[in-house]
Amino acid sequence: MKKRIFINIHYLEIGGAERALLGLLSALDPTLVDVDLFVNQHTGEFMSLIPDYVNLLPEIPEYTCIERPIKDIVMEGHIGIALRRLKAKYKHRKYLKTLSETESYNDGSIFHYVMDEVEDALPSLHHLGEYDLAISFLQPHNIVLNKVKAKKKICWIHTDYSTAHVNHDLELPVWNGFDYVASISDDCTSAFIKTFPELADKIVLIENILSPGFVRQQAEMEDVSVEMPDKDGQVKILTIGRFSVPKKIEGIPHICAEMVKLGIDFKWYIIGYGNDSEIQAALDKYQMRNRMILLGKKTNPYPYIKACDIYCQPSVYEGKSVTVREAEMLYKPVVITNYPTAKSQITTGVDGVIVPMDEVDTAKGIVSLIKDKELQCRIVEHLKNSDFGNETEVEKIYSLMS
Repeated sequence: MKKRIFINIHYLEIGGAERALLGLLSALDPTLVDVDLFVNQHTGEFMSLIPDYVNLLPEIPEYTCIERPIKDIVMEGHIGIALRRLKAKYKHRKYLKTLSETESYNDGSIFHYVMDEVEDALPSLHHLGEYDLAISFLQPHNIVLNKVKAKKKICWIHTDYSTAHVNHDLELPVWNGFDYVASISDDCTSAFIKTFPELADKIVLIENILSPGFVRQQAEMEDVSVEMPDKDGQVKILTIGRFSVPKKIEGIPHICAEMVKLGIDFKWYIIGYGNDSEIQAALDKYQMRNRMILLGKKTNPYPYIKACDIYCQPSVYEGKSVTVREAEMLYKPVVITNYPTAKSQITTGVDGVIVPMDEVDTAKGIVSLIKDKELQCRIVEHLKNSDFGNETEVEKIYSLMS
């Protein structure tokens, strides 16, 4: 008899965690499991990529109100939830005043304040029956914890908790309510249990499931030579990421300016979305609009990765970057900054290069790789001889239901 699995995620916008979920869904065997996917808001470019065997549950109006603009949900008549979210916002701001500037800058507890207030206004999902396993793939985890019936429940860690402040007392009961906490890497585990040592026994390592065959197939689906043209002697660098604090894309114009000083001819392409005001200001400050090109959102980023010469992720922190692994699957030399979990993904000189986080030193590191053609060839050869397939990670999901 097939096992029943419930999976929750807030939406399916373009992002690393969302791509990791698609990898998991693609790896699950429909002859062994029935999967119900509950997406709070049926929005995002990845909605169309949900595998056919997955049962996408209907949208429930109250659940769409968790993250949408408050003015929009007021206009739709959800006054009660709007007031609860305003109350949560007030409580969160009051809490931030108790933190240092560094802590509040990386504070990630707003979801917990919101869910603490709005949870009672969200209808139960018990009518769906009891599942063998319920998965909360991204925060807020309260929905799977308190609204779903299941024999076993698991929630996911996708970020590096050494870089983010959390409200321990507010969050612990939520994490502690699950049978398991899935971590995508050993470094993520170490950082998480430093914040929540009480949860060490609940951790299971389940890496992001990625298919090299799928990535390479998708890379052939589109010709991007108009957007990323070849030019003799010009190096094409690519970065993919949301415009957010962790990705530090607003620092790239400074890096570009330093690379120009070092005499390199290049174009640096960006696939991403979000508030770009800081990026635009930096482009003007360093006069790098002719070097750094914003390509916007791309549902299929793989042809762009294939077209680049070097993939660079100049982040402040990452859990375990999905895009870095995908670039490796397409045999691209990768440069990442030395964020806390960097060494769990790249071995310098073997499958990529780790550079200092300072923009000047990042530029020097990229230029050094560009000039070292022999190192680039060694990295590419290593990548071509590496097996990046990890679809067998799905067996860990099955074992949790045994």
